Amino acid sequence: MRSDVDGLMQGALGNWLAGQAEMRDGAKAKAYSRWTWGAVVLLPVLAFLWFGPALSGQLKMIVSLGGIGLAGYWGYRPIAEATRAIKIGINSAIAQSFGVSYEHDVEPGAEFAASKTYGLVPSYDRSNFEDRWFGTLEGHAFNLYEAHLEEQRGSGKNRRWVTVFRGVIIQMGFGRRFQSTTLLQRAGAHRKWLGLGGVKDSVNFDGHRLDRVDQVHPAFEEVFSLYSDDQVEARVLVHPVYVEHLLRLERAFGGKELRALFAGGEVILAVEGRDMFESGSIDASSDRVRVAEASEQFAALADLALAINQNERGRVTNAAPLPDHSS
Repeated sequence: MRSDVDGLMQGALGNWLAGQAEMRDGAKAKAYSRWTWGAVVLLPVLAFLWFGPALSGQLKMIVSLGGIGLAGYWGYRPIAEATRAIKIGINSAIAQSFGVSYEHDVEPGAEFAASKTYGLVPSYDRSNFEDRWFGTLEGHAFNLYEAHLEEQRGSGKNRRWVTVFRGVIIQMGFGRRFQSTTLLQRAGAHRKWLGLGGVKDSVNFDGHRLDRVDQVHPAFEEVFSLYSDDQVEARVLVHPVYVEHLLRLERAFGGKELRALFAGGEVILAVEGRDMFESGSIDASSDRVRVAEASEQFAALADLALAINQNERGRVTNAAPLPDHSS
């Protein structure tokens, strides 16, 4: 699955980007004007602050950094707004080339609630979601978006926000029917108390018990743990050939932690990675590179989702070679 980047840049997207030159120039001019006026106002205030009243050095530093930060943010806002508009235009065109839709703003639904319930994502105190791609891929309902989850740690002056998950949430209709709930996570995700005696024989999620599914594939148990409320169906869904494919996916994406939940006839994936789909830029000269990068990122993730889907005979729906991002 690939998008024709040259076709995009020579067609409607290229024409649209060319028409944004005035908007980009206006955003840069407004930003520089705001920074200039910010400096004109701020410099005498800071001079009076540092050489005037006998305030503590710490208070002077806090006020100074706060003023500089506010002036910088005020000036950068036009550039940020222009960059966002360019990003939405580029990603929407890429999505259309794949036959799906794109939205910048995301309101997570039942798929993310299930991800939290079954531990596909860790606990967090603050969240941000963006870049939703949705529609139908090869006959399967498809929904993908980015999630950035943070937890507040430390106390007092040492309080800080720490990223606990950055990656994508993918929701797809599965290629074969199933009734069970089956959870695939990294090996050792559910260890017994103090890690003694290996992994747990069962796990409980809001009163829903899932039992550990033994696998005969040695490489599987080194990487993944499987829990389900239907041992037989779980083995049909996650069989040895399927395990080999999952391991290929792990290598293709540089060993990023892939987790999956099979429930309600759908599969939900959580794949850790870096910030993606940032195709917008105030610099027009980087448009083609950013279009190509965002297109490749979406194609790779879509291939990943389709590749671990199955048809009624247990074969994956997409046998195309996976990209190698491990280097």
